[in-house]
Amino acid sequence: MKITFMGAGSTVFAKNVLGDCMCTPSLCDAEIALYDIDADRLSESEMMLSNINQNINQGKAKINSYLGVENRKKALDHADFVVNAIQVGGYDPCTITDFEVPKKYGLRQTIGDTLGIGGIMRTLRTIPVMEEFAHDIEEVCPDAWFLNYTNPMAMLSGYMQRYTGVKTIGLCHSVQVCSETLLRELGMEDRLEGRKELIAGINHMGWLLEIKDKNGTDLYPEIRRRAKEKNASEKHSDMVRLDYIEKFGYYVTESSEHNAEYNMFYLKSKYPELVNRFNIPLDEYPRRCIAQIEGWKKQKQELVHNHALTHERSKEYASYIMEAMTTDIPYKIGGNVLNQGGMIENLPREACVEVPCMIDAQGLHPCHVGKLPVQLAAMNMTNINVQLLTIEAAVTRKKEHIYQAAMLDPHTASELSPDDIIKMVDELIAAHGSWLPKYK
Repeated sequence: MKITFMGAGSTVFAKNVLGDCMCTPSLCDAEIALYDIDADRLSESEMMLSNINQNINQGKAKINSYLGVENRKKALDHADFVVNAIQVGGYDPCTITDFEVPKKYGLRQTIGDTLGIGGIMRTLRTIPVMEEFAHDIEEVCPDAWFLNYTNPMAMLSGYMQRYTGVKTIGLCHSVQVCSETLLRELGMEDRLEGRKELIAGINHMGWLLEIKDKNGTDLYPEIRRRAKEKNASEKHSDMVRLDYIEKFGYYVTESSEHNAEYNMFYLKSKYPELVNRFNIPLDEYPRRCIAQIEGWKKQKQELVHNHALTHERSKEYASYIMEAMTTDIPYKIGGNVLNQGGMIENLPREACVEVPCMIDAQGLHPCHVGKLPVQLAAMNMTNINVQLLTIEAAVTRKKEHIYQAAMLDPHTASELSPDDIIKMVDELIAAHGSWLPKYK
C-alpha cells in the first residue's frame, strides 16, 4: 500500500495522520510518500516521521520525500490514498492580504478560511493547484482515494467532486468533538458515555440534529436551558454557538470564532457592542499564525530532533478510513460529499454536504438524512450560495462570479455596498498578483 501526503511540510498534522497509520496494523508497513515545495519543512517532517517509525513501528514503513512540482507525479505514482493538507500562499503574503485589504473597507474577520471574502480568495488561489493534482492523480493513480483536509473544505472538496474524476472525501476535525464539547461546557459530562447523535449540514455549519443519552433520553431540552443560562451569566469562548441554540434551536459543529463570520448577525459596524457581548476574537487567525510561527522554533526541537519521539493514535479520520477500506471492517465518519443522492433533501444536489458516511472495502457510502429543519437549511443555503458561485468563478475564470459570490456572502453584504464590494474584490485580486490566475 502507498500513502501520499501532499503538503507534508505541515509537520504537526503529518505526525497525527501518518503517525496514526504507523499505529494501525493493516497500514503500518505502507510506503509513505511525502510531498512539499518547501525543502526545509519537508526534510523536518521526514526526520520526525523516521523517528516515530523506528520507535513505534520497528521501521516497517518505507518513507520517501519528493520535493517540488517536478517530482509530484513520482510522489503520487501508484498511490492508494492521497492526503491533502496544503496551504497556497501561506500566512505571508496571502493571509495578510485577505485580512488587511478588507479592513480598509471596514470589513473585519475572525478566521477567514472557510467563507467570507477570506474564504473566497483562499479558494480561488487553491483550486488551480488542486486541478493540477487532479490531472496527475487521474494519470498515475486513478483509483486512489483523495482525503482532503484543506480549507475551504466545502468549496475545494466540491470542486474535486464535481469537476474531476478523483474519488474525494472532505474531512474535518469538528464533527468528532462536537457533542463532547457541548456536554462538557454545559456540565453534562455524566451523559457522555453511550450517547447517540446525528450530525448533518455543511462543513463548519453541520448541525447536531439529535443527541440522546445511553437510555434514549433526548438531551436537547436540558441543553437549551443550560445554554441560555450560561450565555446570560458569564463570558466564555463559545457564546456564538450557544446563541445559535437559542435563536435556531440547534448546536453547530465548528467553533464560535468561525461561526461569528458565517452569517449577518454578529460582526456589524452599526452594532459594535456585539463583538464584546459575544466575546468575538477579531483577527484571530492572523494571531494564531504569528503564534504558530514563533512557537515552531521550540516545537521543532520537541518533534524533529527528538530521537525518542512516539505517537498514539488520534481521532483524525484518515487512518480509520484507510483501515476500513483495507480490512473491510466498516467504520462511520462524518464526511463531506456531493449531495447527488439527495442525502439532505432540502439542500441542492450540487452542494458539498457533511453527513454520516459508512466506509468499507467497497468505498464510501453516504447516509440519507432527509430534510433539515427549515431554519437550518436556510442558514446552510446562505453559505452554499457563496460556495457554488466561488467554484463557478474558479472553473470559468469569470470575474463577475467572484463579485457575485462576495455580494451574496452574508457578512460582506451586511456591511458593504455592491460598489464597495466590487472595488474590494478588484483590490484583492491585484494584491494577490501571481497567486491567482487571470480572470475575464
